[in-house]
Amino acid sequence: MSSPDQKTRRVRRRILFVASEAVPWIKTGGLADVAGSLPRALASAGHDVRLLIPAYGEILAQHAGWAAVPEFRAPVTGARLLTAPVDASGLRTWLVDLPGFGDRRGNPYHDEQTQDWPDNAYRFGAFSRIAARLAGGRAGLAWQADVLHCNDWQTGLAPVHAMLERVPATTVFTIHNLQYRGLFEPRTRETLDLPAWLWHPDALEFHGQLSFIKGGLAFADRLTTVSPTYADEIRTPQSGQGLEGLLQARGARLSGVLNGLDTDVWNPADDRYLPALFDAGDLTGKSLCKTALQRELGLAERADAPLCGVISRLVEQKGIDLVLAGLPRLLEQGGQLALLGRGDPVMEARLRDVAAMHPDAVAVRLEFDEGLAHRIEAGADIFLMPSRFEPCGLNQMYSQRYGTPPLVHRCGGLADSVTDTGEATLEADRATGFVFEPATEPAFIGALERALAYFAQPEQWRRIQRAGMARDFSWQASAARYLEIYDGVTAY
Repeated sequence: MSSPDQKTRRVRRRILFVASEAVPWIKTGGLADVAGSLPRALASAGHDVRLLIPAYGEILAQHAGWAAVPEFRAPVTGARLLTAPVDASGLRTWLVDLPGFGDRRGNPYHDEQTQDWPDNAYRFGAFSRIAARLAGGRAGLAWQADVLHCNDWQTGLAPVHAMLERVPATTVFTIHNLQYRGLFEPRTRETLDLPAWLWHPDALEFHGQLSFIKGGLAFADRLTTVSPTYADEIRTPQSGQGLEGLLQARGARLSGVLNGLDTDVWNPADDRYLPALFDAGDLTGKSLCKTALQRELGLAERADAPLCGVISRLVEQKGIDLVLAGLPRLLEQGGQLALLGRGDPVMEARLRDVAAMHPDAVAVRLEFDEGLAHRIEAGADIFLMPSRFEPCGLNQMYSQRYGTPPLVHRCGGLADSVTDTGEATLEADRATGFVFEPATEPAFIGALERALAYFAQPEQWRRIQRAGMARDFSWQASAARYLEIYDGVTAY
């Protein structure tokens, strides 16, 4: 039997990878990390990969000199196709310049008051239609895809248009977070010129609304999620968001593939954001990073203080209320907290108040700062990630790579990527963090107390750090699994 690598070398696929965001172009969450890394891993493996994203205002402002592809025949009035230079992996990025994407700044999905842009259905519906045309080789370019890989609700109508236009490509739809279903009022079907028969519970209708994500779930050839455990969870009433019946029906075509991370960007031995570098063989630089982080954030510079890091959206899903509940215990133990993120205004206010009361021990930065995110991963001792649900998560992988054992709730990708510390796992050098359940304050505080107890034992703590740093979370293994899925090999 051929290995995935042998199969990769023998068959060169043409893959159109479609997403609403991707690093380095634009990022609001983990989708951007995946869309910025998986296509590059596939391209590096020798495949012809095109990444398709919208040309948002910020992108156009930074690259005003890009010319439109003259051969492009737009199925939507006013749309243009721009192309970025091919990167080192061989990946080519296409950007759809559509009225509505390039004429505004800010968040791709909502305004400053977190209200959805009123034309989201048109913007992402048109984007999906263009993606299907490009995949089918019907947009004027001398290229068509073998695989059309779409991601989350913003691209959910691409498999629908591929089906309607009989595009001869395998369609794959990846669920990054089922909580976001792309729901719009019923007249949206007519506005987007979709056939009337799609207004059906087995198609796009969802409790009286039109759901973009159902387009991908119902009509893609293959479905994936971003971790094996999440693939199981979303087929239950507790996590299925009302779509568990459809996902159960399509279970034979649903696979869970744990996301990888960009090991070039997230590498403590070669990270441009860090004041000192380190690896598993020599953690001296990590101690220097901790001192520098404490100084940068105005915390007391104490090597013995267990410094906990949090990098997160500040919403209930992420369990920030559990962090706040455990903070008194952390402070009693002489610990510190470094938090970076934005979100719920009420939660932000609570965090500001706590930081003001304990300026030497609690630092809160209500923003997104890529460099500071790296420095927290490197300088913290423990990474707190008590999400109530987490389809995959990446920070728990970053933290292990940076010698910062994560404390996580057992769910989704957190369950798949963190091994709880106990006598047996520690002895086998498999312990990489601290896992708790259920998502309650007592369970979280109990796990925090366990982590602090191990932190007080330097020799044991080094074993946990080194086991985490030895984990392979690179995209190569995940890319190989996706190639199997493209060929129709399921996980079950």
